[in-house]
Amino acid sequence: MNYNQSAGERLRNMVQMKPALSQLIIANIAVWFILAIIQLFGFLLEPSGTRGDQVWLDSALQLIGVPASIPNLLLKPWTIITYMFVQEGFWHLFFNMIWLYWFGKIFMEFMPGRKIYTIYFIGGISGALSFILAYNIFPVFHETLGISTTIGASASVLAITIATAVLVPDYSVNLMFIGTVKIKYIAIITVILDVLMIRSGNAGGHFAHIGGAISGALFILFIRKDIARRLGLLRLGSIIGNPFKRKPLRTVHSKGRPLNDEEYNKQKVLKQQKIDHILDKISRSGYTSLSAEEKEILFNSSKNA
Repeated sequence: MNYNQSAGERLRNMVQMKPALSQLIIANIAVWFILAIIQLFGFLLEPSGTRGDQVWLDSALQLIGVPASIPNLLLKPWTIITYMFVQEGFWHLFFNMIWLYWFGKIFMEFMPGRKIYTIYFIGGISGALSFILAYNIFPVFHETLGISTTIGASASVLAITIATAVLVPDYSVNLMFIGTVKIKYIAIITVILDVLMIRSGNAGGHFAHIGGAISGALFILFIRKDIARRLGLLRLGSIIGNPFKRKPLRTVHSKGRPLNDEEYNKQKVLKQQKIDHILDKISRSGYTSLSAEEKEILFNSSKNA
């Protein structure tokens, strides 16, 4: 990071380099700002002492927060998406966006950028379903089932956090007053705290967090399985070839001369040797040891496997 840059320059660089992450953060901030404007109008347009700002806010949240009651959800199905972009207070927004920024950046170092959309929405939907399921199963919530809703990006953010920890568990970050910590320990402690705090006043929110965490872990496990399958095909292809695969077009030099058979086969062997070297490096040191160029070569090769 260039510490000589202004805050505006750093923000502009983040938007340009990580547009998917920036868009998610901007969407959350925009919704919070709209709710703040609604509260302002409620304060100005209602008589003094009626707490018009809170009344107007509660009315808005009823439209975009996901309800625990299944009949209410069927009347407002869009809320299973909208709720994950809603933060009621500034500090709720601030801490969710800080976590999204920190872990989103790490996640995008090792996964294609647009995957963060996928995990954000999967985590949010899983969190909503966990909240609804808990309120409809456990007797302790039955009295408030019809009036309960939940909001917040926390389930989505926790899905990204746990997905990152499963993907690169030994990745280390520096925490103030603590020092260097591996993110797998941050993830474990976060989930344990959510479980222990279910008895608090925000039980539904903690169930949503747990649902998001589980979906984040499962997402990476499925991705890993698919990557392993693709890498297995690459290994097998390097040994026996693929008789059903059409011969690719010959590459052309910058001067315009096509490669002859000997040059083409030599280039193909060198490319396969490079892939085998990368696969051996993963088996010795793990995926995180790869350079950006090696990751790109492996990603492109796995897509064509």
